[in-house]
Amino acid sequence: MINIKEIIQNNQIESLALQGTFGIEKEGIRVIGQKLALTDHPALLGDRAYHPYIQTDFSEAQLELVTPPQSSLEEAFSWLQALNDVVQRSVQEEEYIWPFSMPAILPEPEDIPIIRVKDQKEVQYREKLADKYGKKKQLISGIHYNFAFSDLFIKRIYENQTVFSSFQEVKDELHLKMARNFLRYQWILTYLYGASPYADTSFYRKDELNTSIADPMRSVRNSAYGYHNTNDITVHYDSLEDYVEDIERFVADGILSEEREFYGAARIRGKGKEISFLNKTGVEYVEFRPFDLNPFDELGITKKQAEFIHLFFVLMIWLEDTKGKEQILEGTRKNERTAAESPFDQSEFYEEGLTLLETMQEMASHLKLDREQQKSIEEAIDAFNDPSKTLAAQLAEQIDSSEQYLAFGEMLGRQYKRQSFDKPYLTRGFEEMEMSTQLLIFDALQKGLKIEILDKQDQFLKLQYRDHEEYVKNGNMTAQDTYISHWIMENKTVTKKILKSKGFNIPEGEEFQSVDEAMAAFELFKNQEIVVKPKSTNYGLGISVFKQAPKAEDFKEALDIAFKEDQSVLVEEYAAGTEYRFFVLNGEVKAVLLRVPANVKGDGRQTVEELIDQKNADPLRGRHHRAPLEKIQKGNIEKLMLKEQNYTLDSVPNDGEIVYLRENSNISTGGDSIDFTDKMHDSYKKLASEMAEQIKVKVTGIDLIIPDYTKESTEREPGYTVIEANFNPAMHMHTYVSQGKGRRLTIEILKMLFPELY
Repeated sequence: MINIKEIIQNNQIESLALQGTFGIEKEGIRVIGQKLALTDHPALLGDRAYHPYIQTDFSEAQLELVTPPQSSLEEAFSWLQALNDVVQRSVQEEEYIWPFSMPAILPEPEDIPIIRVKDQKEVQYREKLADKYGKKKQLISGIHYNFAFSDLFIKRIYENQTVFSSFQEVKDELHLKMARNFLRYQWILTYLYGASPYADTSFYRKDELNTSIADPMRSVRNSAYGYHNTNDITVHYDSLEDYVEDIERFVADGILSEEREFYGAARIRGKGKEISFLNKTGVEYVEFRPFDLNPFDELGITKKQAEFIHLFFVLMIWLEDTKGKEQILEGTRKNERTAAESPFDQSEFYEEGLTLLETMQEMASHLKLDREQQKSIEEAIDAFNDPSKTLAAQLAEQIDSSEQYLAFGEMLGRQYKRQSFDKPYLTRGFEEMEMSTQLLIFDALQKGLKIEILDKQDQFLKLQYRDHEEYVKNGNMTAQDTYISHWIMENKTVTKKILKSKGFNIPEGEEFQSVDEAMAAFELFKNQEIVVKPKSTNYGLGISVFKQAPKAEDFKEALDIAFKEDQSVLVEEYAAGTEYRFFVLNGEVKAVLLRVPANVKGDGRQTVEELIDQKNADPLRGRHHRAPLEKIQKGNIEKLMLKEQNYTLDSVPNDGEIVYLRENSNISTGGDSIDFTDKMHDSYKKLASEMAEQIKVKVTGIDLIIPDYTKESTEREPGYTVIEANFNPAMHMHTYVSQGKGRRLTIEILKMLFPELY
């Protein structure tokens, strides 16, 4: 037997003991009002036969969210948050996800819909479960917490022991020990986090009803009323061979219909689906299953709760071992008795629980845990001394009957659904990423694509459906476009030369490599309207527009601004008209947007600066592409624009007067967005598509200046001037517009990459 505690202390690997792989599975039923939804699995969620993250459990109404394995709890919770939002926004409008483990009002058993799938083996398996356990118990939901210690930690344990001869043997034993001790002491977590004090009367059979059921308990789900294997099923965890042999024997004897019918509170998981693979490849992780949904949190579990449970897992290998079926049976008995206790009563096993938590404090000291982690243990001890601080007691304080249970559940469930719609342009969990990438992640999750975040900062994703893989950067930069096409669009001089050679109408201009060189040529521009802009920048950065001939000092300031963004600057003739963005994808214009330059509307009372602050308070406005509209800045470009209009930030515009802060109309510099896709004359859409074809690009944003969008453009009378072609054109500004119909372009990207899904 390995002394894990001693190896950790003697080899200074305390930090490694806390590393691991984390995953969370959350079950929940769809309800309408306070009743089980009898509708089909949401059609928006793709093909559930292949969906890696959103699945259906026993009933058609029972969803299961499965995060991919992550190297930190923070990352696992990011995924869980994103999956939660996808589900909440994909269920029917009148539906929401029930926040309790115990179900809402259930119909008669024959009316509870078993999963509706083509695979009849799946249906038949669930029909057997329904016959054996009853349909109502199948609708009990919860949290499954998947965990494995890191390979590096296991490697260090292996190197400092002499009992086992291979790395995998150490890995197996470490996780088996964690599972054994967990089964013995799981009741402590049920005491702390049991959160199903009631069940609706429709859950029980009429002949079971009595006064004791009407009283709250810590966890109906973990009690005798919950969903468990029959009492004749107890599995050995002393060795991997024992575990596999016991389950296979129960299946062979017909006690279990399949291996997956074993519902132990700790299930050993390997690389293959069949349990026999465990003997070949060993343990990969352990799935811990006894956790009630925490109805006080929209995810069913708080990060603080998950962190404490993680420390509990570490404690399980720190403690002395508890081998033998007797220990498992004792742990099961104590868990069931704890679940049935009144939430306001002190634990029947108070002394044992307190002793274990004090040992946990000692471990925290040895592992040099931070103050927050130590505080969580102190709070658990407080809850043992004062049961009113447990989750079950907090719930029972607010619910004193099954009727209130239903009302409280509906209130919370509807609240959590509203929260998922508060900022529908964000994919919560990945809010730090650029917004178009967030939208693509949401759509990919909804459709059932497997996603790997390769680099959050660089917005780099890997998408996969079966064996088909695609890489995407910044939401729309894909292998569909060539490397050279991006360089063409980045270099505005090259773009202009190519388009001019193909007969398209472009503005004339000059390129300069320094401020001095450009100032020396000022005589060429001093009597005309011009645009000064960086040669290769996107997002409208560094652009100054002069609708009146510029003064030398203003021209120089515009050059200084532009040279901050690039080593080369273009000075072009100003094209009169209105600028429109044409989003071209795969040879077709998918959206047209009128972008109104950053502006404020005077009220005769407030200064320009105050009006900017007021407009920036709009929740649709944010920074760095994390909202559909960008906040208006108060920098040098804006001040220069105000100066052109004889204004400063302290000026007070007249009531109704529009004051512009930018000449360029980019949303990324504070502009407003108006959808013009259906209004725009088709001739301009055709031109934009042809331009994209000439520069050999699949995804681009073509900017055209058009004086009259209703008038057809012809060869003799071209009604446009092409300003530029943009690689990585922002998509979010088309999705959530100030006026008009939003266009979900991220779905169009997925259709291009994975046509087999549509």
